[in-house]
Amino acid sequence: MFHILVVDDDKNTRKYIRAVLEAEGYTVSTAADGEEALAQLERDVFDLAVLDIMMPNMDGYEFTKVLREAGNELPILMVSAKQLPADRHKGFLVGTDDYITKPIDETEMILRIKALLRRAKIASEHRIVIGDVTLDYDSLSVTKSGETQQLPQKEFLLLYKLLSYPGKIFTRIQLMDEIWGTESDTGWETVTVHIGRLRKRFEGWEEFEIESIRGLGYRAVKHEK
Repeated sequence: MFHILVVDDDKNTRKYIRAVLEAEGYTVSTAADGEEALAQLERDVFDLAVLDIMMPNMDGYEFTKVLREAGNELPILMVSAKQLPADRHKGFLVGTDDYITKPIDETEMILRIKALLRRAKIASEHRIVIGDVTLDYDSLSVTKSGETQQLPQKEFLLLYKLLSYPGKIFTRIQLMDEIWGTESDTGWETVTVHIGRLRKRFEGWEEFEIESIRGLGYRAVKHEK
């Protein structure tokens, strides 16, 4: 059972978000500001925080900054009435993981929370499981039905990145920067070559596929039964 911390200075908002999350089966605790939230974190273990920005005593930006400087990687979904790009940029710069604006769309909030929890699980376990297929980050291997393939590092990292965010489109340049590094002299065409190798290696596998999105890049699609 996931334990979520809701931090908002407005009592009605806390009650509303709590009701929505508990209806989804989550365990929920609440705090009225960043200072109270930090005290909660000292007493309990949480899987994610839903965090308002504008609060007295310690606002959402400061709370996030304190957490990240202490090495705490708790996933944070920042919620704010502010809709300017500069406000979102500031949130990401201090270390938030995602951002939604008020008035809150319940469905969007739940979907974002589920995505953050899934990525946090992948990051902590270093594993992605899709049906009978397991990607193991530590060994750079892909196992299916007891048979294991050891992949070259770049191929594995490319596949792992795509399958960590199923359905998300990555441009070749994004993948190039992420896997090969921004200082690499290798051209983005190498991404196309590696995608081709991955497709050939996993041709006929029903669990996932890599799609080309014309004019944009690539995305992985999972087919879980």
